[in-house]
Amino acid sequence: MKANNQSVKIIPLGGLEQIGMNITAIEYEDHIIVVDCGLAFPDEDMLGIDLVIPDITYLKENASKVKGLVITHGHEDHIGAIPYALKEINMPVYATKLTMGLIENKLREHNLLKSTKRKVVKHGQSINLGCFRIEFIKTNHSISDAAALAIYTPAGVIVHTGDFKIDYTPVFGDAIDLGRFAELGKKGVLALMCDSTNCERPGFTPSERTVGRTLDHLFNEHINHRIIVATFASNVDRVQQIINCAHKYGKKVVVEGRSMVTTISTAAELGYINIPKKTLIDIEEMRNYPDDKIVLITTGSQGETMAALSRMAASVHRKVSINPGDVIIFSSHPIPGNEKAVNKVMNDLALKGAKVIYQDTHVSGHACEEEIKLIYTLTKPRYAIPVHGEYHHLMTHRNLAIEMGIPKENVIILHSGDVLSISEKQAKVTGKVPAGGVFVDGLGVGDVGNIVLRDRQLLSQNGLFIVVVTLDRYNNMLLAGPDIVSRGFVYVRESENLMEEARNVVRDTLDRCRSKKITDWGRMKSSIRDDLGDFIWKRMKRSPMILPIITEV
Repeated sequence: MKANNQSVKIIPLGGLEQIGMNITAIEYEDHIIVVDCGLAFPDEDMLGIDLVIPDITYLKENASKVKGLVITHGHEDHIGAIPYALKEINMPVYATKLTMGLIENKLREHNLLKSTKRKVVKHGQSINLGCFRIEFIKTNHSISDAAALAIYTPAGVIVHTGDFKIDYTPVFGDAIDLGRFAELGKKGVLALMCDSTNCERPGFTPSERTVGRTLDHLFNEHINHRIIVATFASNVDRVQQIINCAHKYGKKVVVEGRSMVTTISTAAELGYINIPKKTLIDIEEMRNYPDDKIVLITTGSQGETMAALSRMAASVHRKVSINPGDVIIFSSHPIPGNEKAVNKVMNDLALKGAKVIYQDTHVSGHACEEEIKLIYTLTKPRYAIPVHGEYHHLMTHRNLAIEMGIPKENVIILHSGDVLSISEKQAKVTGKVPAGGVFVDGLGVGDVGNIVLRDRQLLSQNGLFIVVVTLDRYNNMLLAGPDIVSRGFVYVRESENLMEEARNVVRDTLDRCRSKKITDWGRMKSSIRDDLGDFIWKRMKRSPMILPIITEV
């Protein structure tokens, strides 16, 4: 192969150092394509935040170069931020059939369906965007229709695996197209961007069908009980296996939880799930059948407060009450960070007399160590760029790539926002662009930043202390107040003495300001804040947020 000196830029705008918010830009001269556009769920300390979406400032600044958005599969961490991005940049979207169906649900909610150009791509098909050609390759994952991408660039072929596992016996559709990876490897792959989520787990990820066998045993064992299965809404193959078991044992299926209902109806419409006639019933019809003839498939396997199962566990679900003898199967693993919430839901269910089962009822949708090695063996890339994972995942993946014979200097660990210039001859980080999370709170996008979050944390930890004083306009004499309103600090009625002392502190401060001829409100407020803050700290060892309000008469 002749040496190619052309260099192309790979710019991850998210999806590194964290699980979620995957988005990568690939750029050559005046052409940019974007791979995936996902969201992340907020951490515990992001108070009141609903979602975190990627910062696409760089794409907005180069909007004229953006040729299109290419999506690997339909999970929230890959498609969740698409509507927010399309409001900023109108770009065509390319995805496989089921993925597109799920994206269209989102666009419909945001009234973007008419204004967005969309194209459904089949596995094995290629599309041309500017100077790039992108080929969709069949892979397996915990949602149907996942694809890896072979991106043909002037510098060489970049293979992006998307989220994947190698499943030789998938529930729906074909196994991963390993032959195509091998063909690409023979022709020469410049760089492999490979999923790192499970690279710390040895061996292979079991096939999705193994869960089907476990579920069958459980259904057989609990034939005289109502069964409730909690799983990810997006795991269409898992839902298919639950429906198969229900049908086999003569039970009716009720689907509960908004995201579950939407995903399953989209999958059924597009032919990705096969529901035998008269198996699915509406939640309203549930009372017409005895408990042992019902299977409920529900959201809430991660202990999310508003999800259906959590509402059932807390006895606030309007249609379903948990009865002693119900069998509840958690068909998922807690995502790191959700363990506490999941345990709480399990305990609440057990307290109501339900039997909770969570062993062997889940397999991952991500490749373990041996599967990742296989992809390296087939593609033989010149450079390895681990993606999709926290920093420790990326470092483990780096060692794995070196073990597979990739020279140490050719394994590149990127941070979100890095600009990697890559060619046959070399790959190095040549710049940095804005990257990070933009907070979505209700309808506000990006209007809550770190300062607002810090205030929310302060308020949540120490409460609020509002001091209201009325001064004479001409001589700054205190006419009314100080009145003190406290929220989340102490219960005022039981702390009269403390409040009276606090008022005296404010009076002394105002007297001192007047004697020093300080008339500037800003300085008066900060004096009140400092003196009151010192007093409260000495008395209570707490630091509430203090808001002085001054009015003039």
